[in-house]
Amino acid sequence: MMLKKILGPPSTESIFDNNLMIYIERKTTRSTFKSLGKKKIIVNNILLLETDKNGLLIAKKFYNTDQMNDLKITKKTTASLYKKDAFIYDFIRTLRRKIEDPIGQSKTKRRKNR
Repeated sequence: MMLKKILGPPSTESIFDNNLMIYIERKTTRSTFKSLGKKKIIVNNILLLETDKNGLLIAKKFYNTDQMNDLKITKKTTASLYKKDAFIYDFIRTLRRKIEDPIGQSKTKRRKNR
């Protein structure tokens, strides 16, 4: 891959598409004493490079801070398969109790029986 030799390794690569490389440039600085030293973003650029299976560049997209502010991010979330009342949760909870208290008596019950 000639692109990786020129630009170096990408910041990240797409897990869904093996031919998408993402380069991120971000520079920050500490702001003035008045804003209590919070970091201020000076440069925030993203370069997306898409290549074919031979490593030839198909498409490139460049986003700067202003363009990223215009992107719309979805508010939808993926429902979790893990629920507290699920069978697996109950099973693991029971195992944990048996590991923590193998005799089957809580600390207070053991103290009372002494």
